[in-house]
Amino acid sequence: MYRWLLALMFLVPPERIHKIGATAISLTGRIKPLRSLTRRVLVTDDPVLRSRVFGLDFPAPLGLAAGFDKNGESIDAWGALGFGFAEIGTVTGQAQPGNPAPRLFRLPADRALINRMGFNNHGAGAAANQLRHRKTTTSMVPIGANIGKTKIVEPEAAVDDYLISARLLGPLADFLVVNVSSPNTPGLRDLQAVSALRPLLSAVSDAVDIPVLVKIAPDLADDDIDQIADLAVELGLAGIVCTNTTISRAGLATPAAEVEAIGTGGLSGAPLADRSLEVLRRLYGRVGGQLTLISVGGIETVDQAWERICAGASLVQAYTGFIYGGPLWVKLIHQGLAQRVRAAGYGSIADAVGTSAPKH
Repeated sequence: MYRWLLALMFLVPPERIHKIGATAISLTGRIKPLRSLTRRVLVTDDPVLRSRVFGLDFPAPLGLAAGFDKNGESIDAWGALGFGFAEIGTVTGQAQPGNPAPRLFRLPADRALINRMGFNNHGAGAAANQLRHRKTTTSMVPIGANIGKTKIVEPEAAVDDYLISARLLGPLADFLVVNVSSPNTPGLRDLQAVSALRPLLSAVSDAVDIPVLVKIAPDLADDDIDQIADLAVELGLAGIVCTNTTISRAGLATPAAEVEAIGTGGLSGAPLADRSLEVLRRLYGRVGGQLTLISVGGIETVDQAWERICAGASLVQAYTGFIYGGPLWVKLIHQGLAQRVRAAGYGSIADAVGTSAPKH
């Protein structure tokens, strides 16, 4: 049935249907009877799925990735929709409109999206107000804030710009993710160089009392991944989110001319799965046991989610998979994961983390 609904939704321009869907989700979170009903239908409340990660209790391992709830307007809905946690943002120090439309594109043949949104959001102050509201209407699940650089801010002022968001959101969010890996803000990915990343992550970590993670791109060279992993351990970060969208267009089923006509932007969804898993395995081999790894990128099935956990991810995230999978998709993933935990003889999903990784 969702396939037919998806086909109808795909007749509407992507950003417009996103706004309609986001409004419906926000209302679900704000109206208590609707939230309670949704929770009863969609939440998988199974003790084997619970875990404690960087000092926080997660009721289930699949979370919503950053990019959907940019302003934190639906924070009270994500737990009711079955997610074990959610990441709002990307939030910037200053409000900004993002890049000109059209800036969101579907690739249904690849079960993928391309976006060049450009961190459109209402700014850190507005996101902080949403998080303050959460304190009185409980979101039921941990909420992280993903922070990025305001486009008009020069690279030399990037640290101060990130600190605006960190200081506003740090006292209100459960964890913070420093985004230096979106391809849609000019110069942002340059901050992944260790020389630029060290002062940024140090400053943000010093400014907040909650876990801090860094989100990296799948397009990094392996040596750069190793250097960031080592830096994260050195600075005492809580973990790494791997990975963001990719600028690669390799291996797509969508005709090349159509992809070229879309232009620049980050590709998400199924085509990202192999590289995202590869980066996860490399990170776990490098810093497994020292950092929490959150895997995101191309997760569509229970088998893929289980593979990420066994490869070293304590938590997993999705965005595009949720769009193509529909409202029952999160529940099906969590039910399948619970079955796999029991079939493997584990007491909880935490016991499965890294079990398929090579032993040192």
